[in-house]
Amino acid sequence: MGYETILYTVDARVATITLNRPEKLNAYVPEMGNEIVAAFAAAREDAEVGAVVVTGAGRGFCAGVDLDRLKEDRAAAAAGQGRPGPPIGQEAFVRSFPEELLNFPKPTIAAVNGAAIGVGVTFILPFDLRIAAAGAKLAVPFTKLGMLPGLGSSHLLPALIGLVKAKELVLTARTILAEEAERIGLVNQVVPADELLATVGELARDLAGRDPRVLAAAKRSILFGAQASMAEAMKNEQREGEAARGGS
Repeated sequence: MGYETILYTVDARVATITLNRPEKLNAYVPEMGNEIVAAFAAAREDAEVGAVVVTGAGRGFCAGVDLDRLKEDRAAAAAGQGRPGPPIGQEAFVRSFPEELLNFPKPTIAAVNGAAIGVGVTFILPFDLRIAAAGAKLAVPFTKLGMLPGLGSSHLLPALIGLVKAKELVLTARTILAEEAERIGLVNQVVPADELLATVGELARDLAGRDPRVLAAAKRSILFGAQASMAEAMKNEQREGEAARGGS
């Protein structure tokens, strides 16, 4: 399919999704959400894709919701002239996709090339790996806007960085740099900006070259084990190991 707000390419078994509204620092609109969902569905079904990378075009990763568009949509809705499709915040990207992404069978990597604000952060929490450019700014400023963070972030953010830090970032809405994000566990690694895509590409190609059954089973096993007892986790490891070997 054709895309208007993202770019989608496949090379060396790696699908790359690039948020492509650089004039708006890739600010989110529902059309972008719909296209991201479609692109991940395409990557999931494509046997030639072994890993997925998401990054942003231009200087930013994602500057959050496009507030100009949000105001326009609210004004249009109040006048009984809403756009076709669900209003912003009701689309599949917000309502159901975060859980699908958490359970996506192939490795996912966010290459945070610049500012990641609001949905730019909550979107990437379900990813397997988050690698950021040095100096990139991250924030979840929803409370300043009279909103609550969504996309499952009330579950995922404390799981990643702990309850204390999750409350701090959400309540204060303060902006942090990639280096602090790495220290608290919000991102896995920080690399020089001019090395980001090369670093992520090398990692993605490495993962894409491995047995997809093993990678999918490993992801399922870790997710299960994180919320299970030790005994349950060990039994599940055996089940997943057998499944990865094709039941042998």
